[in-house]
Parts: sequence; structure tokens; C-alpha cells
Amino acid sequence: MPRVDGKVCIVTGAASGIGAATRALLRDEGATVIGFDRNAAGQSDELLWTVDVSDQEAVSSAVARVAERYGRIDVLVNNAGIPGPKKPSHEVTLEEFEHVFGVNVRGTWLCTKYVVPHMLEAGRGSIVNMSSMYGLVGNSLIPTYHATKGAIRLLTKADAATYATRGVRVNSVHPGSIDTGSKTSVRADTSEAAQEYNRRTLASIPLGHRGEPIDIAYGVLYLASDESRYMTGSELVIDGGYTAI
Repeated sequence: MPRVDGKVCIVTGAASGIGAATRALLRDEGATVIGFDRNAAGQSDELLWTVDVSDQEAVSSAVARVAERYGRIDVLVNNAGIPGPKKPSHEVTLEEFEHVFGVNVRGTWLCTKYVVPHMLEAGRGSIVNMSSMYGLVGNSLIPTYHATKGAIRLLTKADAATYATRGVRVNSVHPGSIDTGSKTSVRADTSEAAQEYNRRTLASIPLGHRGEPIDIAYGVLYLASDESRYMTGSELVIDGGYTAI
């Protein structure tokens, strides 16, 4: 039997990279998957909707639409995120700071805010929040991104403790360096600082290579499925061993 057969899932940031791989895998494993992405316009998939997760009205409306159409929401994958400015904290502008926190943290919180009532009504549900290995350890170059991923890690634990008695599980996934193909990633940056950062990161991965989106998608699938029914507030680290040394 497919591992998430019959479940209704929302995946944010679903148009590319980890979100697209996760959406495809959940669908292949039997779920109905609605993707939210601010860059969904122009794509032919009727279950990939244009939603800016940092916009409260957009999130509220989209979640209500899913619940009305399918009658429930079983799984929420808060994957949408941006890297933020590649510069030290003292050079980051207020606008840049608010933008990256708006997408990464407010977006995760807003989607949770509007999905949770449907899960509480059903007495069950799984929320998977996309943090990062940099939600566990620090590094240079993109401190605001790291700060958002640390915030997501602890929001996960707080929500896990809050909703556990009512059947809703909340866990975080912590990817390492993943080849997503994004043009905004540090790996696509040709600056000397970014290239040095990339060299140091790759040299620190015990498995010796970067991961692929599907590596993260399989972790999300496990947390979305009933196989992980005794897990909540946990951190699933998929980083090639980066945080082990």
C-alpha cells in the first residue's frame, strides 16, 4: 500500500527544488497534494496554486479553499523559504531582514496558524517544518537565514508540545547542502566569498558530496506518514554527516 495513501497534503514552496521533489513523492505514494508557491503562475498543474506564504490573507484563503474542496487537511509541509542577503549582520538592511523573516518564519507560522484548526477538528495531523543544518549550527555569510532556521526549529518544538495531546504531530527536517538548481543559492553565487564558503562546506561533508532534493523528500515522506506516529518535536537531520563533526 502507498505510504500516504488517501492523505490530503499541502506543500509550500512546491514549484521547484525540495518542494517539487516532496510534492511529487507524496503524490506517488498516494496523497492528494496541493502546492503553494508564489512562482506558480503560468504552470499548467491545477493543484499548484499561486500563494505568497508571507501574506496572511493569501494563506487564509488558500487553506480554506483546500479544506472546503477536500474536507480535511492531513499533512502540512512548510518548505517555502529564501536564503536572504549574503552579508554579515551589520550590513543587512532592515528591509532585507524583514523580508527573509517574513517568508521563512512568518510564512511557516501563518500556514500553521490556518491549518492547525482543521487538524484539531479531525484529531490528527502531521506538520513538517523545513529548517536547515544551519538551524543547529552556525556559519558565516548568511546569518539572517541561519537565524530564521533556528526560529523554525524552536517553533516546531513549541507547537509539538502544544498540540501533541490533540493528535497533531510537528517535526522539523534539517537539510544539509542540497543541489536544488536555484539561481539564488550560495552555490550559484560567483563571488569570492561565496565560492570560499562553498569549498569549506563541501570539504566538511563526511559523505563527500552534496545531497539531492529527493534525499530530503524521503525524510518528509516518513514524517508525513503514519510510520512516524510516535515522533513529535523531533529534528530529522539529512546533511551527509556535516553536523557530526
